[in-house]
Amino acid sequence: MVVIIATAIFHMNHTEDCLILRNGRTGNILVSYPMEEGGEFSVRFMHSVNKSPVEDRYRIENGEIVVYETVYYNFGAGVQTELEDGQTLTYGEDGSMIVSGFHKVMLDLSYNVSPVYDHILVVNGEEVSLRQLCGEDRFITIGYEKGKK
Repeated sequence: MVVIIATAIFHMNHTEDCLILRNGRTGNILVSYPMEEGGEFSVRFMHSVNKSPVEDRYRIENGEIVVYETVYYNFGAGVQTELEDGQTLTYGEDGSMIVSGFHKVMLDLSYNVSPVYDHILVVNGEEVSLRQLCGEDRFITIGYEKGKK
């Protein structure tokens, strides 16, 4: 009941533009972060097949979440193996492969947070364990909402 009331108060009163993480099953707000147009965040996780780090990088553009870059260290199932028009592959000093040059609006951004390997949200200079945030219910959605000014 308290969560429902807090969610209603947030929607009625929030004046800042926010990145909002929700329980993907109930829709309840888990946490929100102030984020302006052009703000960036990322989600890091361990690839379940090749057991190497992956980082998806996002930016707020025109009030929408846009994925603009992915960083990974090994090829495997579900990892991009071919570049599309306009995309580039560069290598980081740590040996990472960085694919950029794409611009995909994420209308339904969600993650199934692994009980084995954590997902880490990097936002506003903070690293947040999504496993700790989600608890046992490990499906989250990430959205962006404009504040009421």
